[in-house]
Amino acid sequence: MRSRRRSMRSMRGDVPRRVLMTADTVGGVWTHALALIAALGERGVRVALATMGTPPSVAQCAALARIPTATLFASGCKLEWMSEPWEDVDAAGNWLLALEREWRPDVVHLNQFAFGALPFASPKVVVAHSCVLSWWRAVHGEPAPAAWDRYRDAVTRGLAGADMVAAPTRAMLASVREHYGYAADAMVIANAGDACAFVPGPKAPRVLAAGRLWDAAKNLAALEAVAPALPWPVRVAGSLRHPEGGERVSRNVQGLGELEPRALAAELAQASIYALPARYEPFGLSALEAALAGCALVLGDIASLREVWGDAALYVAPDDHGALQATLLRLIGDAALRQRLARAARARALRLSPARMADRYVDAYRHAARARQAAARAASDREHACAS
Repeated sequence: MRSRRRSMRSMRGDVPRRVLMTADTVGGVWTHALALIAALGERGVRVALATMGTPPSVAQCAALARIPTATLFASGCKLEWMSEPWEDVDAAGNWLLALEREWRPDVVHLNQFAFGALPFASPKVVVAHSCVLSWWRAVHGEPAPAAWDRYRDAVTRGLAGADMVAAPTRAMLASVREHYGYAADAMVIANAGDACAFVPGPKAPRVLAAGRLWDAAKNLAALEAVAPALPWPVRVAGSLRHPEGGERVSRNVQGLGELEPRALAAELAQASIYALPARYEPFGLSALEAALAGCALVLGDIASLREVWGDAALYVAPDDHGALQATLLRLIGDAALRQRLARAARARALRLSPARMADRYVDAYRHAARARQAAARAASDREHACAS
């Protein structure tokens, strides 16, 4: 009870002082977490980052160490979307509760769903970056099978236990409401890119894509299919190895493997076109980085990407390889169109700043604290009513 009162008192101010945040080390959530932690640090907020999945790499640890307001706590616990994760999820939950008692945060920021059901003393914000059920529907064109029922139940409980839910796009929030019946208040908070890290350079005649080749949602196989018909080389940066084992072999494209952020920024600075014909992408952080680097964007025609980019990109149906080929050929042959789209995309990307994102998350933390306080008052009123 003492820690709960402390959290509520702290959150009455403008900005929380201490945040316990979770993240995985695979893909965009890690990048998102680092950008947010750095921006929160500029507001005097200290963050304890608790990681799950594969242990952070040397480069990831070094990147976090450069943020003086961040403290890393790493685990190798499986993520909730992995095969047979539940023993690890339970262990991670107990670990997080112990971290909360040690760290005494003003708010707990959860970048995984299941932990929203835990009895944290601090207000809880759960962020819906993506989910298996919406991924499955987009990739397979049908509902997820019964094997995912336990996952569905865990996500539903996690969302119900949150004091505030956030998502990076309205499209992702709509998916959460559809698949898990979440009907309470929520906030849409766009992800952000670092304009200092991703800058345009002299452009070369090449097409670039970035993403996990093993993830069918990225649909990079479509680029592999059309690459032989293009006069420019297609380069793909991203992991070939699935975190649970197995490796995907790239075909017809120049596979760059998984690049460190600086190396990826250098590739984006030189690429004229960035292609992401995604079937499923709740926000598209790699497209944001490409836009900051001055690339013209060719994206999958899905609601979330249209929401973020509007008329600053060209869109193709994920299954239409002919349209993808024709669109890339059109851009390759029209320098003026490439430059116009690149300018429009960069202008949009610059508005999605880490500072703006951090301000929105501080708002989410305030909303969570108020919701927790309102729930505590309602519980107290019920107790008094019963006693009388």
